[in-house]
Amino acid sequence: MSRVILIRPPMIVVRLVQSRSTCPPLGLGYIASSLREAGHEVKIIDAVGESIFQMTPINNGRHIIHGLTPDEIVERVDDNFDIIGVSAMFSVEWPLAYQVIKKLKLRFPHKPIICGGEHVTATASWILKNFQEVDACVLGEGELHFTRLVGALSLGENGEGLPAVITKSNPIKPHRSGPVDKYLFNLRVHDIDDIPLPAWDLIRLEEYLDHNFGYGVNRGRNMPMLATRGCPYQCTFCSSPQMWSTRWVARKPEKVLSEMELYLDRYKAENFSFYDLTAIVKKNWIVEFCNLILKRKHQFTWQLPSGTRSEAIDEEVAELLYTSGCRNLNYAPESGSPTVLARIKKKVNLHSMKKSMKGCLKKGMVIKSNTILGFPGETHREVWQTMKFLVEIAWLGVHETTISGYIPYPGTEIYDHLRATGRLPEYHDEYFWSLATTSNISKSVSWSDDISHRELALYRIFGLLLFYSVSFVRRPQRFFKPLFNIVMGKKEESRMEASLKALISKLFNKIFKDPFEKVFLR
Repeated sequence: MSRVILIRPPMIVVRLVQSRSTCPPLGLGYIASSLREAGHEVKIIDAVGESIFQMTPINNGRHIIHGLTPDEIVERVDDNFDIIGVSAMFSVEWPLAYQVIKKLKLRFPHKPIICGGEHVTATASWILKNFQEVDACVLGEGELHFTRLVGALSLGENGEGLPAVITKSNPIKPHRSGPVDKYLFNLRVHDIDDIPLPAWDLIRLEEYLDHNFGYGVNRGRNMPMLATRGCPYQCTFCSSPQMWSTRWVARKPEKVLSEMELYLDRYKAENFSFYDLTAIVKKNWIVEFCNLILKRKHQFTWQLPSGTRSEAIDEEVAELLYTSGCRNLNYAPESGSPTVLARIKKKVNLHSMKKSMKGCLKKGMVIKSNTILGFPGETHREVWQTMKFLVEIAWLGVHETTISGYIPYPGTEIYDHLRATGRLPEYHDEYFWSLATTSNISKSVSWSDDISHRELALYRIFGLLLFYSVSFVRRPQRFFKPLFNIVMGKKEESRMEASLKALISKLFNKIFKDPFEKVFLR
């Protein structure tokens, strides 16, 4: 058996841009538990959780390292191990992840370094060709494939020929058959209930829980959860179809609730955030899950901070969601233009989505909508259709919205098309660094020939002003409630409130030079 070190690199944030999406490494927790179940010894170095308030400026102050620096990570690696696994979930993190890998290889030249994660799955051949320090890449779900590779290395084999593992001697990614990768479809974990629960004991989970870090709205000690895997849809701006295939699988509802009950007892959890790509697909699953919570008379809250499909959420489901504790729900229409939705293969009926939103709002849930502008081929007319949709949902009562500029991420169908037509160059660090600016409106980049970068920035600003103006005129109390909750020290109810609290905290720190987050954001 082998001794394995799993490393999560630090996060990258942009100066002056607030981010509260600092989450425990759920993926590494699952991989660690799978390795332990197979008999291996595991250690996790979570660069964020081990120094959760450390911020180090880099790139002349343009970016900030959140967590341990690459040198500090390497210092924490002792000699008593056999294999290094490095996670690279997001493309923006790759330049920094590579710095960690390079330093590790210099110190431990004979130790195999294996990379995995969504960015690695999208760019594996390029990584192996250009970064000699990386010995192999694991595609897709690491619980199965990384564990198999570690087992092979333990026996003195090189792992070549293993499914979903590519090496320097075989750097060609499996052939894709259209937008759905049938090869990876067949390599998916079929019974996800067999995967052991995340090895939370190997990370500093209390750092996240005590300081209210996590994805979604802060409603108390917030535990990350995963109830399903995959997504049955083929949106061209999303990497899921090419990296996960379109296979959607769900855990048994009683298994999910049993895990939540464990965390209620062990970690005193108060809220659960589900990180699923598409949590609600089948009505019978969500109905059974909610009824189980009600049957056992639990009082916790839970939320779905990722974009949610609306097809399965009717009035019956909305009632069950709220009474079982669901308080925050994100919808992802992406656009209010039917022609844009058709081009990006976003199979959603906007009328049905508004009806679903109305049902959830009627029951008392806080609803957020996600919108993207600047897709290739998008026209001014289509943008104004989205503006009209924003007005409609603001009038309806949707609490908040985000309006992002489209970003071509590696591993997506649109990205591949832009590369093939020469609109995107070969991967390079400056491009990866630029992905950190997605929340910065002044850095908006339009991929539409009809809309300039400046026009896209103005549309994003105008859309936000339009949405919140209609919302506050229609419901004036919404303007004052976030401030009231902050002053009274109440739990957050929305992402806007979280951002406002973070901004106040940052201003306080700047003026009074005091680590206000540790007190104010508790």
